[in-house]
Amino acid sequence: MNVHEYQAKELLKEHGIAVPAGHAALSVAEAVEAAKHLPGPLYVVKAQIHAGGRGKGKFKELGADAKGGVRLAKSLDEVEAHAKEMLGNTLVTIQTGDAGKQVNRLYVTDGVDIAKEYYLSLLVDRATGRVAFVVSTEGGMDIEAVAHDTPELITTFTIDPAQGFLPHHGRAVAFALKLTGDLNKQAQKLAKQLYEAFMATDCEMLEINPLVESEDGNLLVLDAKMSFDGNALYRHPAIEALRDVTEEDPAEVEASEYDLAYIKLDGNIGCMVNGAGLAMATMDIIKLNGAFPANFLDVGGGATTEKVTAAFKIILKDPAVEGILVNIFGGIMKCDVIANGIVQAAKDVNLQVPLVVRLEGTNVNEGKAILDNSGLAIVSADDLGDAARKIVAEVKKAA
Repeated sequence: MNVHEYQAKELLKEHGIAVPAGHAALSVAEAVEAAKHLPGPLYVVKAQIHAGGRGKGKFKELGADAKGGVRLAKSLDEVEAHAKEMLGNTLVTIQTGDAGKQVNRLYVTDGVDIAKEYYLSLLVDRATGRVAFVVSTEGGMDIEAVAHDTPELITTFTIDPAQGFLPHHGRAVAFALKLTGDLNKQAQKLAKQLYEAFMATDCEMLEINPLVESEDGNLLVLDAKMSFDGNALYRHPAIEALRDVTEEDPAEVEASEYDLAYIKLDGNIGCMVNGAGLAMATMDIIKLNGAFPANFLDVGGGATTEKVTAAFKIILKDPAVEGILVNIFGGIMKCDVIANGIVQAAKDVNLQVPLVVRLEGTNVNEGKAILDNSGLAIVSADDLGDAARKIVAEVKKAA
């Protein structure tokens, strides 16, 4: 789960981390009022969307010459003008794609006189099973570009979970940032605070870009992104309450209500599978046969007929779906439960696209009998390869 910048900064403040003063705003009036509560005379008005590259982004409605989603303001009138241009309009960045995202929230912060910008992040390193620090002196830039063009400017190290954060880790961060004196000490302290915040909140990624050295010699978190392990949110109801479903795909939000693992993709073959590994294999074999999956959807091991029906309906809400492949290996999941869900959903939505079903495992004969006696135009498949070939052929035939 992702949160907005202002929410991430509030969480970091709870761990003693220094961030510039700021207030969230849902309207132009609230943005102006937020600025009145800041020291000034320089303010920063930031669009709040779940995507990076806001400063270089462009608003669809404002033309090619429009300013981006992070703007400086030297008066309350300028704060008001920026808020009017941002709120309700669509910001397109390198991470949103051409569709962009509508700006529904702003964050008005106090301006900072910046002497130097740095990059600092923590993430879960899947290769080692440890939390990794990624540190660079090249803050405020696209870290992927830095990694590609000048990888020597990035320092990465991991922390043994059995030992936790130790003083030498803080020194490694300060050394990588090339800081001396009091700034060196600040960096060591900040690194420890960030690690503690990361672990305490079951974070998956915490990115500070930029971390800045102010003209008065302090390290400040100028921008922050945080994402959290969805499987651990039950331990953090206060963080779960920060979820902004308007920033998520509506189908993915609906799927989460049924405890379905659903991710929309760009293809035309809808997939419903039980088990993440089998789902990945199903998507791969669809591509191997010349088509592209429209989604990842794992119904899990203990789905009910109602859950399967909901999954089927979510797939069909995608207008790009031209055919559906159901691939079920019944272990815990029973094939007759899946079959009942498929039949019920197909009838409820008046299915108009080809449907290929491959069932194997527990109660497979009962499941196949349910499909055969349904009166629906369901194509059965003997194995995964056969299923992929058949759904691709059926979609081409229907085109």
